Amino acid sequence: MPELPEVETTVKDLNKKVLGRTFIDAWSDFEKQVKKPKNFAQFKKEIKGRKIKKVRRKGKNILFDLTDNKTLLIHQKLTGHLLVGYWTPTHPPPSRESGPLLDSGYWRPKFKGPLEEKINTYIHLLFTFDNSQMLALSDLRKFAKVELWNTKELEKSEEVKNLGPEPLEKDFTFEKFEEILTKKKAAKGEPRQRRGKIKQVLMDQTVIAGIGNIYSDEILWTAKIHPFKDVSKLNKNELKRVFQAMKKILKKAIRLKGTSISDFRIPSGQKGYYEKERKVYRRESEKCPRCGQKIKRIKLAGRSAHFCPACQKL
Repeated sequence: MPELPEVETTVKDLNKKVLGRTFIDAWSDFEKQVKKPKNFAQFKKEIKGRKIKKVRRKGKNILFDLTDNKTLLIHQKLTGHLLVGYWTPTHPPPSRESGPLLDSGYWRPKFKGPLEEKINTYIHLLFTFDNSQMLALSDLRKFAKVELWNTKELEKSEEVKNLGPEPLEKDFTFEKFEEILTKKKAAKGEPRQRRGKIKQVLMDQTVIAGIGNIYSDEILWTAKIHPFKDVSKLNKNELKRVFQAMKKILKKAIRLKGTSISDFRIPSGQKGYYEKERKVYRRESEKCPRCGQKIKRIKLAGRSAHFCPACQKL
């Protein structure tokens, strides 16, 4: 799933490519991907004619602020990624009689290049702008979520309100990090000591927004902290190492345009470069670049945790 660096990279590229553009049409062969409004015809009607004022990120959500106080929210989920380019429909159009179109191949890029890569061809939602440019959502598994909100309602919604602080904001200091990682708000009375394995806590979007499986592994390897260590057992020095590693890794991954080890691509259709920099994520049985011990993978609440058993002792 695209995490903070991938979403931030996408947002930066979109601000360069589609800012100021006006939506003039929308197409989908999987209309259930649009959750709000649930009627795709209504969604299409409401988005047509609206201009993009700004593209921003909230956690893993991409938000397009539009004219007339509307915001388009896209969460790319597991395999989704946004692409910008020019496509033309194939002929004849695919038949709907055979059931869901998992890979219709209905749209093909007009020009040679990265958009022709197979992973970029699972287009199930496509927008056309006033300059004939297009914005496509390629999504192999079709888990991505698309919603059109009244901007003020979105800011008050559980979708946004429940997100934790942004880890790269200037006001996200070590003191704030230490507080949210060690103190949990109680329903009544004083805050109580937070508990939970550090990897799970880092990935909890209500604690810190944007970190997922890839970067929690990379952060904890850099900080020399075992992913199963309970946050209540971390001392101040260990917390500082996690905090510093988090800032360092996320910033570097953004500079390198994210990780494209599986489905993620930047809006041009090209891969991000952080894949070559990862130290432990999906490197099971390879040598730890720090000590030479073999990287291990263990299951944690249905997810995988990759770590070095020598560098990251429990």
